[in-house]
Amino acid sequence: MTQMVERGTLRDQLVAWRRHLHMNPEVGFEEHETAAYIEGELRKMPGLTVTRPTATSVLAVLKGGKPGRTVLLRADIDALPIEEENTFEFRSRKPGVMHACGHDGHTAILLGVASLLAESAQEVPGEIRMIFQHAEEIGPGGAEELVMETNLMDGVDVVTGLHLNSQLPVGVVAVKPGAFMAAPDSLHLTIRGRGGHGAHPEQTVDPIAVGAQVVTNLQHVVSRNVAALDALVVSITSFHAGTTHNVIPDTAVLQGTVRSFDPELRQRAPRLIERVIRGVCEAHGATYELKYEFGYRPVINTDWVAAQLKEIALATVGSEHYQDAQPTMGGEDFSAYLQKAPGAYFNVGAGSDAADSRWPHHHPRFTIDEDSLVTGVQMLQAAALRLAQPE
Repeated sequence: MTQMVERGTLRDQLVAWRRHLHMNPEVGFEEHETAAYIEGELRKMPGLTVTRPTATSVLAVLKGGKPGRTVLLRADIDALPIEEENTFEFRSRKPGVMHACGHDGHTAILLGVASLLAESAQEVPGEIRMIFQHAEEIGPGGAEELVMETNLMDGVDVVTGLHLNSQLPVGVVAVKPGAFMAAPDSLHLTIRGRGGHGAHPEQTVDPIAVGAQVVTNLQHVVSRNVAALDALVVSITSFHAGTTHNVIPDTAVLQGTVRSFDPELRQRAPRLIERVIRGVCEAHGATYELKYEFGYRPVINTDWVAAQLKEIALATVGSEHYQDAQPTMGGEDFSAYLQKAPGAYFNVGAGSDAADSRWPHHHPRFTIDEDSLVTGVQMLQAAALRLAQPE
């Protein structure tokens, strides 16, 4: 497999897949063309059983020629509602939609793994299931739907997947046991005051002024209500109020994200947040409506699976390209699979100055160094073969 990649044959195909997907992005639950394209490519590969568990997801199953365990490999396929600012030839052709998180690369990698495993099916142990998952970026998430409403996880012994990371140098593999990615919860807050003329604020209850104090005081939830060594993020990311320069509006609408790892702290956070909101609003004569939504569970990697992935990485990319991953407050619905089977999620570096791929995820200029696709295939194929070995 490594020799094939070095000759460039597979790399060229990976790039072609990735660029086609990048030019034709679709957001979560709308990946109809994407799923059809993936299904068409998989059906060209001998020995795979290809099905559609949901309208916009695709499953390929390879039954190996040797006894072994059942391993699930996962790639997410959806894009984001972002207007792309890159200028390369294969930039998004769809206004307001782009692959700004590397899912086009994830999909190309898993297609590459499928093609290599299919070529050597008689040497593969166990059963390899490859799920091209829809709607990772949109709650409740495609993983939850697949886990709860299909038989995808029946008989699965172990699950793994990867995320390309533009903040890591291309070729690096990073693995972490235990808590790896946070639970991404959200809040939607409407503050109701009493509008009026901007020249006579004394006749109003200004929801903008109240909202500004709410934003400021919510920072104290983390700094003064949570232990310094406990991880919690509270970020207000949207604040909308008013229509013109001389009118104080009736309402202000705020949105935010809350990130945590610890289950007890996750349950306590909404109460701490609402206590601040209630106190500020009551002090200024405003009322509020708070909608708090629990998102994906945190990704907690199974220790023994992470340990095997580390061994695979050291054998595949060498110690000079391996590093222990740091936990991140980003969220991932890969956690849904971990409710049903042991597994681990890991990072593959995709950033380089040469490819101008140091932009952060979810940025209009985000891209990847396409050499990362080769590393991804090497890691995911090796992981499938190792993890499928019989106990």
